[in-house]
Amino acid sequence: MEWFTEPFEFAFQQRAMLGGALAAIAGAVVGTWVVIRGMSFLGDALIHGVIPGITLAILLDFNVFIGAGLAAAVMIAGINLVHRQTVFSEDTGIGLLFVGMLGLGVIFISRSPSYSGGIAAILFGDTLGVQAADIQVLMVVTAVVVLVSVALYRPFLVLSFNETKASLLGLRPSLTNAALLTLVTLSIVGSYRTVGTLLAFGLLVGPPATAALLVRRVPAMMITSAVIGVISVAGGLVISYHANTSGSATMAVLPVVLFFLVLAVTNLRERIASSAENATGE
Repeated sequence: MEWFTEPFEFAFQQRAMLGGALAAIAGAVVGTWVVIRGMSFLGDALIHGVIPGITLAILLDFNVFIGAGLAAAVMIAGINLVHRQTVFSEDTGIGLLFVGMLGLGVIFISRSPSYSGGIAAILFGDTLGVQAADIQVLMVVTAVVVLVSVALYRPFLVLSFNETKASLLGLRPSLTNAALLTLVTLSIVGSYRTVGTLLAFGLLVGPPATAALLVRRVPAMMITSAVIGVISVAGGLVISYHANTSGSATMAVLPVVLFFLVLAVTNLRERIASSAENATGE
């Protein structure tokens, strides 16, 4: 038991656990909609897309949420422009902006004297450097994500399964989609200090994808996803402490590993059930 509790005897590990848990809950709630809607590629691209905004905010000393929001708006506008003004699919625009915005972010941060450390913190986070102010921001972000998801539950749900029906019901799918992308951006920016922008994708998609294998109802998916995310954060911190690995990377990898373990067990159970049915039929 001491092997599990020893890492959390330190205050910085406790802050990392609390910050990571909040990031995991926010990611689980909004990530459920991302997985249901099949927006994983867009979510990944958006994670890269906010990097220029975050780096400019840090370099010019203004609010990172404003920088990330502006970068996300530019990226979404660019994707829509490519999709509407050319014969290319939306994926083409996403791919172009994916690379372009990431490269732009690296260019911006390379202008900083502390280039190496700065880009590492933005891309991969600083789990053990989480401060009380970061936790306060994450508490606000998590509360906003949860409250908006509850308030817009019906529009999000209808949009996830049938955009045409959402329009016919007067649910304004464009505004609903914009609200969802805003929540994704908030979740990413809120957790970048904890797991980094690149690794935030693991907590955004991993737990909800795993939850989707276990349960079917959306609220149950969110709750299961949050539990998986928090377990991944705790497990990642414990493993990184004893194995001397990156805390943020370990936290991000664990939900992916859990997904494939659950997938393997689910497939095995289905094969056993199918074999049993065939044997009974014979």
